[in-house]
Amino acid sequence: MSTQPILSLANIESSYGPITAIRGVSLDVMPGQIVAVLGANGAGKTTILKTISGVIAPRMGTIEFEGRRITAMEPDRVVRLGISHVPEGREVFPLLSVRDNLKMGAYIRRDHRQVAADLEKVFDYFPVLRERQDQPAGQLSGGQQQMLAISRALMSRPRLLLLDEPSLGLSPLLVKEIFTIIRRLNEEDGVAILLVEQNARMALETAQYAYVLEVGRVVMHDTSAALAASPKVRESYLGLHGQGGHGAR
Repeated sequence: MSTQPILSLANIESSYGPITAIRGVSLDVMPGQIVAVLGANGAGKTTILKTISGVIAPRMGTIEFEGRRITAMEPDRVVRLGISHVPEGREVFPLLSVRDNLKMGAYIRRDHRQVAADLEKVFDYFPVLRERQDQPAGQLSGGQQQMLAISRALMSRPRLLLLDEPSLGLSPLLVKEIFTIIRRLNEEDGVAILLVEQNARMALETAQYAYVLEVGRVVMHDTSAALAASPKVRESYLGLHGQGGHGAR
């Protein structure tokens, strides 16, 4: 594995008008790695992903992807470089069919034969989408829409996938299924993943490395195993009390 990060954020500050949402955020994602960002509602997790994908332009700091500076780059250019963003709330096109939603994910591509092959691949990951490919996406359940949103992002063939709260509003059984697929994407296809998730237990079980965000700042970061053993993380995010392992840095 390369020793250079596929994604690197350095001292990023982003705002909504006069309100600073994240301040001084630095993080790295290595090639083929799953990295989680943990934190309470309003901590700034979603803002990090929006800043990377170009939806928000940072006021300070730099973002590099595969050694290229992409700070404040337009979202369509970010996608073309190999980053796909699955937003919180899925944001599928409700009136379009499942198949047409998936084709929208491949809008930047011209290799039509390979697009067809990738369509079959996402159907293999999520067989229910094959069964419902002619239905309007708005008729899918919440879990099925999440599967569709992830699949649509995969259709652009990303090397980095940004996932914002993939477990939001899903039953425990569906959460388990979604995270199983996330691991498969990483292990079988080598897609690097930056995962924003309030289900800290599931996120730490899935990711190799994690960052903890509080009020817009990174307050801890370490391997997932080390954070899962940290007394602060165990009490604040895992609902556990008592002795943990070594604290994270």
